[in-house]
Amino acid sequence: MQSSPPPPPATLLLGALLLAPALGCDDAAPPGQDGGPEAVERPAPVDVLRPPTARWRQVEEFKADLAAPRHPSDGGGSIRLERGLRSIALGTRGTFTLVYTAGPLGIAEGGALYFMPEPFWGWSPPQVVEPRRPGFTRVRTDARDVMLASESLAGAMLIVVVEGRALVEGETITLEYGAGEVGALVDRHAERGARLWVGVDGDGDGVRRMLLDSPTIDVLPGPPARLVATATSVVRPGAGARITIAVLDRGGNVVTDVAGEVRLEVLGDSGWNLRRTVPLPAANHGSVTVELRGAPPGVHRVRAVLDLGARELTTTSNPILVDSGAELVLWGDLHGHSNYSDGTGLPEDYFRYARDVAALDVVCLTDHDHFGVLFLDQRPEMWAEIRAQVTAFHDPGRFVTLLGFEWTSWIHGHRHVVYFEDEGEVISSLDPETETPRQLWDRLRGRQALTFAHHSAGDPIPTNWSFRPDPELEPVTEIMSVHGSSEAADSPSRLRGAVTGNFVRDVLDSGVELGFIGSGDSHDGHPGLPHLSPVYGYSAAGPGGGREHMGTGGVAAILTSDCTRSGVLAALRARRVYATSGPRILLFVDLAGSGMGATVAAADLPASAPLNVRVVGTGPIERLDLIRSGEVLERVSADGAMELATSWALEGLTDGEYLYVRVVQRDGALAWSSPVFVR
Repeated sequence: MQSSPPPPPATLLLGALLLAPALGCDDAAPPGQDGGPEAVERPAPVDVLRPPTARWRQVEEFKADLAAPRHPSDGGGSIRLERGLRSIALGTRGTFTLVYTAGPLGIAEGGALYFMPEPFWGWSPPQVVEPRRPGFTRVRTDARDVMLASESLAGAMLIVVVEGRALVEGETITLEYGAGEVGALVDRHAERGARLWVGVDGDGDGVRRMLLDSPTIDVLPGPPARLVATATSVVRPGAGARITIAVLDRGGNVVTDVAGEVRLEVLGDSGWNLRRTVPLPAANHGSVTVELRGAPPGVHRVRAVLDLGARELTTTSNPILVDSGAELVLWGDLHGHSNYSDGTGLPEDYFRYARDVAALDVVCLTDHDHFGVLFLDQRPEMWAEIRAQVTAFHDPGRFVTLLGFEWTSWIHGHRHVVYFEDEGEVISSLDPETETPRQLWDRLRGRQALTFAHHSAGDPIPTNWSFRPDPELEPVTEIMSVHGSSEAADSPSRLRGAVTGNFVRDVLDSGVELGFIGSGDSHDGHPGLPHLSPVYGYSAAGPGGGREHMGTGGVAAILTSDCTRSGVLAALRARRVYATSGPRILLFVDLAGSGMGATVAAADLPASAPLNVRVVGTGPIERLDLIRSGEVLERVSADGAMELATSWALEGLTDGEYLYVRVVQRDGALAWSSPVFVR
């Protein structure tokens, strides 16, 4: 029977469904003096607590859901996958038969099941109208005199309303998802544990709970499409350099069933006579890390070739700089999501990809406090699992894992919170005690923790900069991610929905001192490498000679040799960091002997202050932009060179000024130094 069941009130999941396109990473003047406990915020032209960019409807929906009473029958019963593959290749089609069995309290007449595959990443929306379209779902019951009325909601969820009489304990409802001619399309990303979610509104009031035994499907990667070689960026003469080689499909998923041998050799005439063959055993699950020695001083790039029989996969590593005086660099991605909120894959797999595939030095998983299917601030067992994985993967000196979450304010903008200690709490943006940035910082004060504003200039929600960043807890900002750049109106890869006057450069112009980092905000389970996914804009070089183009993403270059939590925290607090859009571009900047992120006394600078810049690209460099106090002072063409060194003699630097550089490569890759501030 088909009818039109009334839509539920604003409860669990509806806000997530309505906002998924805004998040869709695939298609998402400050007050005070120092921001510390003694800071007094200056009057703003608008109410700082009610910024015009706030998404009040979203906030009201989530608060209504928190306040809504749950009937004991909500979330009752059980669900099982009766027929259908438990593992299936990404982007393919399948049919999945789910059987719901009513629990002791059953489902009242007017109550409903809510069926929704993971809503964000490509599963066919379930529908009951057109058998020839993907996602057609056949619904039936074995209960005599029970009729079912089905309707799609918000383009992603199927509501099945019980009519005629109540469904009683032991009676079943069967959902055959993908029952039509073309089945149902599965996730575009490989992942373990993709959920076919089912929720139950037992009493018919529109309020539901999810079934925690909702079936899971493992989505398998596609065939091998590319090789990635990631090497240590800066090493001292005589020291070894690690190189990690991974086999990926075209979406950036690691292909785990590949075995073979990888040939390594150094490109060009760099003086390093490296020729080596590295086994890639099947037991290594698609990646291998080895140490290379004997590199003389200079810049080296390693070519890697994997012979697959029918064809070869070839790649070139990021540059390896062997230098006795260059600053050492750790690479980090401090912002990303798993399927514990609105991302893909399990937390364990997120950390494993970061270490074994992307070869990051530092990583943090930052699932949303209150966004997705289940909410982290309501599910302590999920937070416990994240903490357990952080602990399991933490390896000081080699691989630093950090505990974190995203404070997901739809009023003041999103910030991720990162703890540099073993324990930490999820602080909810919906809690009246912690619903403003100032309250968040007050809760964190005294902890080894930092916050980072991100996608601050625009979509999915801009940052309310009327709250001046706390200098102790927020010394840097995320300038680049899969959403694009929040740097300035003239930035390449500018994010969508940018608000005039809300760019990071506008904040610097007001006197705030912030360092720059990039991080992924990836939702594909690929920390450190989302810029290699077509979902985020990557395109490979065409067979006719077209140019490879990098997608959006981000990593943080952390200038320290101390690969520990305390070492990373110290570098971030000192703003000894810079940002890239993902590729590991090397960037070195100093102003009269002071490095990036420093605050320099104007009186200590010579009348003509030297600013020295060196860039070692991952591809041909198009140009270098020098930004002085809000203006692009000069653009230097690199004419496609792989390296660039230049200097300026800057006259008349005065109190309140700042300087930074922006690197633009021909393949779309970007880098920004943290500013040097003059005071």
